[in-house]
Amino acid sequence: MDQDLVVRAQRGDREAFDTLTVTDHPRLFRVAHSILRDRSRAEDATQQAYFDIWRNIHRLAQPAKFGGWSYRILVHACYAEARRTPRWLPDSRLPTAHEPPASDGFDAVLDRDELERVFQSLSVDQRAVVVLHFHLDMTLEHVAETLGIPRGTVDSRLSRAMRVMRTAMRADTHHVAHQARQEAAP
Repeated sequence: MDQDLVVRAQRGDREAFDTLTVTDHPRLFRVAHSILRDRSRAEDATQQAYFDIWRNIHRLAQPAKFGGWSYRILVHACYAEARRTPRWLPDSRLPTAHEPPASDGFDAVLDRDELERVFQSLSVDQRAVVVLHFHLDMTLEHVAETLGIPRGTVDSRLSRAMRVMRTAMRADTHHVAHQARQEAAP
């Protein structure tokens, strides 16, 4: 991150902020999209984050910490965006009888879709911790600092998220096996 741009933006230089926004947008958008799982909502959250960054950049005491500070603002914008949007997902799985024969490529798509469905079932708080820790490779201490929450809260959110994901994946595996046994019975 170009600290000079941050300092200039703190002094009210709109061109510096515009340059900062253009160069930094992909980083924040990827995180927002990873948390919200929807391009349109991620774009809205990213735009709101930049609005909040512009309004509050003068409060940033250490320009070198712009990256973590901007993640915190972005995650809060994602929380707000998630609250504005109803939390429902259509069940897009085909009944087993209508699924084409599985191949390695098809199985990979099903696995990815299954993981996506399970990931979307997490709360936004849990998704934020998972994305920051696993997607951005942040330490748990850095996640806590970025989100402005205690390390223990990060630990519990991550633990719950992993438990929910494991449980959902096992339940789906059990459900598919149960359906196969029913279809095989005379």
